[in-house]
Amino acid sequence: MKKSSGGAAEKKRVRRSSAPDLTSDAPPRKQAAKKDVFQVFAEKVRDHKDLVSRWAVLQETRVEYFRGKDFVNFLKNHPELKDILESDRNLETEDIANILLGKNLLVRCDRVVKTVRPGKKKLSTWPAHLEIFPEQIFSENDAFFAWTFVKRHPLWQTLLSFFWPVLTLAICLFPVYPHRCKLLILYSCAGILFLILTLLLIRGAIFGVLYIMLGKRIWFFPNILAEEATLRELFRFWPKKDEEERPKWTTRIFYAVVAVLFILLLRHHAPDEAARARYQKRVSNIIDDVLEWSPSLALSGMMEKQPNVANATGSGDSASQAGKTTDGNETLTEQYNTEEAIDNLEDAGEDKHD
Repeated sequence: MKKSSGGAAEKKRVRRSSAPDLTSDAPPRKQAAKKDVFQVFAEKVRDHKDLVSRWAVLQETRVEYFRGKDFVNFLKNHPELKDILESDRNLETEDIANILLGKNLLVRCDRVVKTVRPGKKKLSTWPAHLEIFPEQIFSENDAFFAWTFVKRHPLWQTLLSFFWPVLTLAICLFPVYPHRCKLLILYSCAGILFLILTLLLIRGAIFGVLYIMLGKRIWFFPNILAEEATLRELFRFWPKKDEEERPKWTTRIFYAVVAVLFILLLRHHAPDEAARARYQKRVSNIIDDVLEWSPSLALSGMMEKQPNVANATGSGDSASQAGKTTDGNETLTEQYNTEEAIDNLEDAGEDKHD
């Protein structure tokens, strides 16, 4: 009886030890949910428009990153986002960032180029190339942090990914479009191309005039040619602040002389009216050939070129011989006309000299 009572006591102890601790503050399910809470918090912060961020290259991979001081100011201006963290909403900004670093939602980076480039007074505010910092600890002083998780794409990007193959197929089928559709597409593309070239030309002219006259480097639409820029940054109109040293007056005079010589050179070698008319006619003929082509005309032309099966042996040979004779006669006639024209020009030149 004593052994049985002792065995029952041991079973009770085992059951008590295996039972969950109800007095603990965070059950296992809620602890597992905390990881999702920080993931949701990171996604909300990343998708927010007020957090200033840029794109850069980190170990041959494009990443989106922000500065430490911008993250601190962002949470000061938007404290309601901390409510997503539930029980951890009262944590400091530095503690939240360190937790994100510990969960590999963020990675601290450092600029690759750590020296000031010639002609500039300070380092770039947003470097284009980054490297991983050895110590993964949050800091506000010249510290950059890149997101490591894949951003959820909005619905319009998903629809656009399905639209690209349809657009590619539509471009391939351009020759079989109706004539009016061809004209609409042609003039639309030509108008967009003309708008882009005009914008770049005016932008360069304004930069050149301000550089020569005032010594200021002012680029309107500064990110219009940037490879790593978002759609919002691409069409930003107002130029960036000129952080470089003011150029010397000798440099400005040199570029002014080069610009004047380039304009005079273009004016001297500009085509005359006859050459311009010939070029315009040639281009218009090419465009007309593309616009007027249709499958029915192509098939009818191919059928006309095929010889009759019954007369394939006899008529085909006679036609080829006749064609050769005709081509030979035309070649001799053209050669005779060319020689006669050359003789007339030589005679006219000799008469002028006399």
